[in-house]
Amino acid sequence: MLQAIGLTSARHRGLPPAVDDLTFEAGSGHVTALLGAPGSGKTAALRLMLELDPGRGVTYFRGRALHRVAQPAREVGAVLGDVPGHPLRTVRGQLRMLCAAAGVPASRADELLDTVGLAGLGDQRIASLSPGMDRRLALASALLGDPHTLILDEPAQGLDAREADWLHGVLRSHAARGGTVLYTTSDAKEAARAAGQVAGRVVSIDGGRLVADQGVVDFARTRLRPRVAVRSPHAARLAAVVSREARAARRSVEVVTEASSSRLSVYGSSCAEIGDTAFRHGLPVHQLADEVGDTGPVVGHVVPAGPARRETGADETGPGGAAVARTGPHGSGSDGSDRDGSATVGAGHARAAGAPARNAAGPDLPPPIRRRPARGPLRPVRYELRRLFGVRTTALIMAVALVASAMISVLLARDGRAPLPDVLAAWPSLLPLPPAALCAGLLGALSFGDEFRYPALAAGRGTVPRRLGLLLAKLVVSAGVALLLALLVVLASAASLHLVYGGDLIRVPPNAISLGVSWSGLAVGCAWAGLLAAGIFRVTAAGVAAVLAVPVLMVPLVQRVPKAPTARSMAGLPGRLRELAWPYWPHETDRWVLAVMRVVAQPVGTALALSLSVLICAYLFTSVRGRVRW
Repeated sequence: MLQAIGLTSARHRGLPPAVDDLTFEAGSGHVTALLGAPGSGKTAALRLMLELDPGRGVTYFRGRALHRVAQPAREVGAVLGDVPGHPLRTVRGQLRMLCAAAGVPASRADELLDTVGLAGLGDQRIASLSPGMDRRLALASALLGDPHTLILDEPAQGLDAREADWLHGVLRSHAARGGTVLYTTSDAKEAARAAGQVAGRVVSIDGGRLVADQGVVDFARTRLRPRVAVRSPHAARLAAVVSREARAARRSVEVVTEASSSRLSVYGSSCAEIGDTAFRHGLPVHQLADEVGDTGPVVGHVVPAGPARRETGADETGPGGAAVARTGPHGSGSDGSDRDGSATVGAGHARAAGAPARNAAGPDLPPPIRRRPARGPLRPVRYELRRLFGVRTTALIMAVALVASAMISVLLARDGRAPLPDVLAAWPSLLPLPPAALCAGLLGALSFGDEFRYPALAAGRGTVPRRLGLLLAKLVVSAGVALLLALLVVLASAASLHLVYGGDLIRVPPNAISLGVSWSGLAVGCAWAGLLAAGIFRVTAAGVAAVLAVPVLMVPLVQRVPKAPTARSMAGLPGRLRELAWPYWPHETDRWVLAVMRVVAQPVGTALALSLSVLICAYLFTSVRGRVRW
């Protein structure tokens, strides 16, 4: 059961709200269509229900607001547009990544591929999917957590008849299992077809307000009417003749002249009767076909305790402002149909459904809707690993780093003047950073840059959830990848040197531990600098710029600091730190502490430490402003 009460969107620049006091229900076990013309507030209403936009009102999902649901993916599945996935990621990889975010087993992805008919396209790239296949993938993403409620915005838009029928069948199947389905559409015939069951309902809105809330049978009877579509170069003469003969025969016929002067819509007649009339009067007809027409929303006064009655005036217009000529058995203009029978319109029916009442003293404002931060993945480390290695970009960047490092190391060792550590790290003096550090920084920048470019975690918000758990997972994974890349570069360089120059060139230096810590710290520091900068500025280029700023800007600044002679020494610092530590500190750790201190004391180490400190503070500051949570 979904209950939307008093939904009202925020005003922007003095304009009227896109949604104004909208109240309706979508019950369990059937499909509910939210019908309205483009711009009527359908999408804005869905965003208010999902707490994606600020406003007022409340939406209950089986009696609970969305922000009070512990695991929203198991309660609500939403499709608000195309799949915001990386175009190079496979269909199966996208679903498995979202499985980690939703906290469900990866096998759920294969189950849903069979359910939505994408079992044979699991290895297909997202960029190569057709609109119909992309819509199937979006539906599979919404069904990952096996939610009770499905909310879809124009799910059949752009689909052919076969794809649309399949989609409607899936929605009815979900409702038949006891689920709640709410979807928007601007096509009245599609609304009746998708909710094509006795219990289905159609909620019509216009200008952000409730117009009618009807069962699908009543909706089809009051809004969808059979008609004859006629196209003739003498449409005006044919309309006059048909109306005159209907009055003479005392039959209820309605003739609507469409915006195009050559087209008529005739209600209450048949193709045979219109064809005979045109033949008798010698009027050519270019088209004659039976159709089901949409008469538009039925607007009238509100009767809270019962059905509303439509007020009719002397002059009426058809859909789109078309002129209407009505003829009936009494010549009064009535079309003889029960147009006002059972549609409950306006807010009266909604108030009877349980919405808060309004008293004479003034309106009782519904509670405010705050745009709450998106929730992070339930399994952040698994999510980050699948995000990182789910595209070929990661493997390509690492391969470029290995090949470039091997080539540079061979060239550096050719003249024999470069130190062995620089040769193994492939770090010539002409480059600000070695290829391994640059690629590690690029991978770190892509960790947050791709999240903002393809927001899979918060598709409706277009952002990335500011969650400490997600940040820690990204830091751990990026550090692990940076260490792996640093190790592979050293091994690749050593293998290249052994292949080209023999094994006499490579010897283990006495300060191997200090060099290893320095090399690892440089790779991890660059990865973290790129990651944090991309997370702050929300673009990959900012992360790459932060990595390059360390040797280009920070190192010269550190080197310009005057070095005054020190009167005291820090000798014995590891021992004093061991005394302060509560757990037992092994003596072998002293060597590692001294190695870290020597690395930080170097200009590059100092510049990198200062850069990371500034970036961490900036990230925490922006996160606190966004009310960071676990």
